[in-house]
Formats: sequence, structure tokens, C-alpha cells
Amino acid sequence: MIYFILIAYIAIVFLGSLSGTSTNAKTPEGYFLANRGLGTLGLFFTILATNFSAFYFLGFAGAGYRVGYAHYVMMALGTGFACISFYILGTKIWTLGKKHGFITPAELIYHQTGSKALRWTFASIMLLFTFPYLALQIIGAGYILENITQGAIPYIWGASILTLFTIAYVWIGGMKSVAKTDLKQGLLMIFLMFVAVIVISNSLGGLTVAHEKVYDLQPDLFSREGKGNAFPPKKWFSLLIFWMFCIPMFPQIFMRFYIAKDLNTLKKSALLYGLIPLFISILPVIIGVLGYLTFPDLTGKGTDQILPKMLAAHSPEWFAGLVMTGALAAFMSTLDSQLLALSTIVTRDFLLPFRKNVGLEQQVLVGRIWVVIFAFIGLLIAAQPFDTIDDMGRLSFGGLAVLFPITLFTLRGGGVPPFFGVLSVLVGELLLLGFYYQIIPGKWLYGFDSSIVVLTVCFGIILLGKLFSKLSKYRVI
Repeated sequence: MIYFILIAYIAIVFLGSLSGTSTNAKTPEGYFLANRGLGTLGLFFTILATNFSAFYFLGFAGAGYRVGYAHYVMMALGTGFACISFYILGTKIWTLGKKHGFITPAELIYHQTGSKALRWTFASIMLLFTFPYLALQIIGAGYILENITQGAIPYIWGASILTLFTIAYVWIGGMKSVAKTDLKQGLLMIFLMFVAVIVISNSLGGLTVAHEKVYDLQPDLFSREGKGNAFPPKKWFSLLIFWMFCIPMFPQIFMRFYIAKDLNTLKKSALLYGLIPLFISILPVIIGVLGYLTFPDLTGKGTDQILPKMLAAHSPEWFAGLVMTGALAAFMSTLDSQLLALSTIVTRDFLLPFRKNVGLEQQVLVGRIWVVIFAFIGLLIAAQPFDTIDDMGRLSFGGLAVLFPITLFTLRGGGVPPFFGVLSVLVGELLLLGFYYQIIPGKWLYGFDSSIVVLTVCFGIILLGKLFSKLSKYRVI
């Protein structure tokens, strides 16, 4: 039954993606941006499905198991705050993109600053720090297929199968195929997770009874700080506001701002994005918290598999297969967008500046080839995953968030001297890696999360650059 569900799902998604194949997919705007023609629901669901991925299904459930409901409050509110950035940055990005025909984020930055160094720095950071998040989707697919087939499909084979399938429909239809599959996958993801909570909680005696049992065992899972004081006030605040800086800097999200049909479409999608996470973020966290009743001793990578373990333990085999198919939908809806975004960046930011005579159809072909290359690089990273999905995601998120200050000041702050823009990014990334690998002492954070400390330094460098520029203009220095 599980194999039938998987094969049926893959066939349906693949046939649906064929509608993206047309003459439109032969031009860069058609292949990479779906001709900038997405309506409100299409845009909202492609942003939602692209962002709520393996980190949502496995990462949220794993964090719920390890930390408790504090993770939900921080993630739901923090993710919702991203709609503010969508308004502040997204509307400006759409306006400039429509006017000048930008396709990649770095093209916009180059146009506004005139700095090739800043353009290539910006594009390189997007490539480098998207890879852990891309690999995270492949890892999630491998975990899921291994679990629901009870090891019949080994981890790396499962990861490879879903990666090859994703390559196929991205190659065929580009952004149009991606957006169409994201709409279906987003709806499927939300519906199946909601039903999974009902089925699992009923198996444990009902939602109220199950929570009472968990509270007796681990009351810290219901505290504001979380189990083990995971989120003391300063860290909780840091992560609450972090997502407002991070999410718009995902290349696949940044490029979504270009594809809205008009500004009203973008604004409506931003409003929906501010509301929906409040409702859907709780679902996997509930399953993770309830997981203590059945699997009280999971550690490390094992915690990220609490969702499939709970489904296998508390639901019929066919239902577990169906829900995990929804999880696979979430993984693919992020993986496809990341592959397309990264291939676009390489083609437009690293090929065209040196080969200006490359034709439109040749650009699309190069982009398709890079989709394949990046997918296999992601597979190589997935062969040696980090300790937890949360760890892997946080490195990627922090690295991309460093680009927010330069983007904000470039679009809304009157510009930045390019040297200081590059300096803010490079210093920010070095600090981030220093804190992540504990080269820099944690006491320097003064209780805040490293991402907010790093962003504060980046903002400071840019403000220093603006002050230097102003003083130079008036010959003060």
C-alpha cells in the first residue's frame, strides 16, 4: 500500500508539472520567473511551501520533542513577523524587478550600487549558505522513505530517488512547474499534518489526556523557556525577531518577489504569510511533544525522526504512508525552488557578466545543467548530515540573514558605500562561523543568540560606512 501511495503521488505531481512546459519555458523570464504572472494564492502557496519544508515536518517535530512548546511560540510569531520584511523589501524588489527586468537578487544589488565586488559577494553567499538548507531537504526525504518502508529503501537511496524526481520536473517546466506543484503540495502538507495530530492524539487517549500525561513526565516542555532552559529571555527574543531578517534573504524567497502579477498580489500574499504560520506551526510541535509518551529516550538525530516514528506507532500503515507523502511534498517544494534559484544565480551572475553573447535559450539550458549539478552536490552533503536538522538549518539561516542589512540600506536606506557593504557581509560571516564552531567564546554573546549579535555588527559597519561617506562628502575627513 505504501509503495502504491508513493508511486501514485509521484505520477500525479509529475503529470501536473508537465503543464509548465511551453514556449514560455524557453526564455529566462519564463523558465526562472514564470513570466512574472502569479496571482495571490499561487504566490502565497509557493512562498509557504518553499519555506515550510523538512525544517517544518521533521525539524519542528524534533524541536518539540527536545524543547517543547516554547519552540512553537518563537517560530510561529517570528515567522509571521517576516511579513513586515515582505512589505518593506518585497514591494521595492518587485517594482525595480518589473522596471529593469531583474531575475536574480544580485542583479538588483548591482544595479543599485554599481559594484561588481558586492554583486559577486552577495551571489556567492547565497550559493554557499543555501547548500546546507538544500541538503536538509534531501536528508529529510531519505529519512522519510527509510522509515515508511521500514528500511527496505535505505536512507541514501531514498534521498537519491526523490532528488532525481525533483530534477526531472524542474528541468521540464522551471518556475511554472515549481509554482503549480507548490500549490498542490502546500495544501496537501497542511491538511495531512492536521489529520495526523488528530489520529495520533486519539490513539493516546485524546489531546487533553495525552498532554496531561506528558506534563506529568516533562513539565518543562510546557514552559516559556522550554526544556533545559533552551530559550532564556535574551535568546528567545533574539530568535523571535531573527526570522524577519532571515526569510526574505533565502534566494528562492527573494526571487518570489519578482514573480507576483502586481503589487496588490504581493501585499495580499504577505498578509496571509503573517497569519497562516500561527495556525500551522503548532501541528508538528504537538506530535513532537506527545512523542515523549511513546519514545522517551531519543537523542541527537533520532529526535528528528519522531514524526515518522509516531505515525508508525499510532496509525495504520496506509495513513502513515499518506502523511509521509505530504512530508515528501514539503521537501520537494523547497528543493525544487532552491535548485532553480541557485542555477539562476550561476547563470545570470557568474556566466553572463563574462559571456554577454549567450542567447536566451542557451541561458535556460545552462540553468538546467546547473540544476543537475547542484542536486548532486546536495546529495554529497546529505551523505554526512549534521547532528540534527535544527543545527543544519540554523547555519544556513544565519549565513543568509547577514545579507539583510546591505539589502535594506540599498533599497530603503539611501544606499551604502560598496566597500562597507562587502565588509559587513564578510565580517558577519566570519563571526557567524566563529560562534557556530565555538572558535569565538560564547560569553561574548551576553545571553543573546549569535545571529542577532552578528546582525548588530553588520548594521554597525554599514552605518559607519554611511557616516564615513557623509563626512567625506563634506570634506570633514
